[in-house]
Amino acid sequence: MSVGKRLLWSGLGWAFGGPIGAIIGYSIAGMFDSQNQYTSGHRSGQRPTQTRGGDFMVSVLVLLGSVMKADKQLLKAELNYVKQFLQKQFSPRDVQDFMTLFKDILKQDYPLRDVCRQIQRSMDHPSRLELIHILFGLSQADGHIHPDEIKIIHTIARYLNVSQNDFVSIKAMFVKDTNTDYKILEIESGATDSEIKKAYRHMASKYHPDKVTHLGEEFRVFAEEKFKSVNEAYQNIKKERAIL
Repeated sequence: MSVGKRLLWSGLGWAFGGPIGAIIGYSIAGMFDSQNQYTSGHRSGQRPTQTRGGDFMVSVLVLLGSVMKADKQLLKAELNYVKQFLQKQFSPRDVQDFMTLFKDILKQDYPLRDVCRQIQRSMDHPSRLELIHILFGLSQADGHIHPDEIKIIHTIARYLNVSQNDFVSIKAMFVKDTNTDYKILEIESGATDSEIKKAYRHMASKYHPDKVTHLGEEFRVFAEEKFKSVNEAYQNIKKERAIL
């Protein structure tokens, strides 16, 4: 397929699906070029098989790519994280297609603000919190969270309209310090016992796994990790203060 035709597919993507649609259009055009055929889904007027899982998964790949490139390194451990993440949700064929799409995404520079704005408009708050958690999981895949990775995740969080408190809470689950437990509960270390109990109930509700069941089983697993972190933080503070 010529570059012109690829740009045409990309243009159609922008028209019908915003920046995420453009990513789908341009990358799938390349897939069609190498395969020299259309999927049955495309012929019937539906999305090609490469887009199963919806724009949510494509947006995850775009943001994962941005974090991977933040420290100017593309590490095998990070690629394995992405692949394993996909393997838990899709068939081997779909995983192969998504990895092809992801490798193409890594070669491009996309308007991160525009992509995030599209995500923000189409995803609920619990889903956006899940994205931030997944991005920190990727940054930790090589055993070290680079400051530039934290910076880009913070930028993404702002574009997604994720509050500073929510960002700090999720970051504290990966980057530990003396106030980690309080940060996870989004309170100050000088909070009263009553405020701590109230904060725990609020965070347990915010991060409850049931709020992201619509995203699939693997996302529920990530949500359960956050929920567990909230419980552990609360138990640590209770023990420290001898709260009954």
